[in-house]
Amino acid sequence: MTIASQSSFRRAADELRVSQPALTAQIQALESNLGIPLFERNRSGTLLTPEGRELLEHAKQLILGVREFSQHADLISQGHQSTYKLGVPPTLGPYLLPNVLPALHHRHHKLKLYVREAPPNRLLQSLTEGLYDIAIVPLPVKRDDISVEPLFTEPLKFVVPADHRLAGKAQVTPSQLKGEKVLTLEGQHHFHHQVQEICERLGAQLQRDYEGTSLDTLRQMVVMGLGVAFLPGLYVHSEMHNPEALHVSELRAKPIRRQHGLVWRASAPARRFYRELASDLRAIVAERLGDVVEVYK
Repeated sequence: MTIASQSSFRRAADELRVSQPALTAQIQALESNLGIPLFERNRSGTLLTPEGRELLEHAKQLILGVREFSQHADLISQGHQSTYKLGVPPTLGPYLLPNVLPALHHRHHKLKLYVREAPPNRLLQSLTEGLYDIAIVPLPVKRDDISVEPLFTEPLKFVVPADHRLAGKAQVTPSQLKGEKVLTLEGQHHFHHQVQEICERLGAQLQRDYEGTSLDTLRQMVVMGLGVAFLPGLYVHSEMHNPEALHVSELRAKPIRRQHGLVWRASAPARRFYRELASDLRAIVAERLGDVVEVYK
């Protein structure tokens, strides 16, 4: 699966943390045992053969089945396995997890979380393929194969440079944003589409020529006067400690929020434990970040 998604033995070997010769040897042995070629190798990359494409989905289900079998065994022997793969979006994870993981570990001493960042759509796809056990993603998620436990609602703050005409206002009206040049992240980020919808609703201008690669980059572009921006409340709480460079305000009467939830495969053997984790996360977030976000009851 990794070779197919990366279209490269080298990149797949890096992601799997094995040597390229070892990975090549394993694939050659598999092709020999099956009696069919799985990959077509050429100068432009590595592609699945028609036979490989036909078998790929079966391979995904087989790998997922083996992982869930292993989880069942861990549940029987330990109560629950000690290591889980957690996926988070890059616009949330760095500003949420440092506040909650120490307390979560205190509640579950054997629990270990292997954390990776990826855009929400990729997280959901990887979750169904078994590459993650659980993920924190924007809501809503409406899929029969995915279980969802809401966690909290996070406000989006309106941020302007210190010399902007709206600087100094604790609240701004929707009409005051009409025509404003709004900066956001690149298009592959879910956050980009959230801000795009806001701009369309308020009559603001989304600046496609100046798109940030991260929230830090976005903040710096606002400081340089390239435009204004909406930034997640947890990011503002965690990273913005210089009020002289930027001014943060709220949108009057129409607060803008985004929702987050913990998700997992509906068939996951540890689904009861995941619900317990979601409950613990809500309690920890309410205690540590209750003044920044609104936790679901």
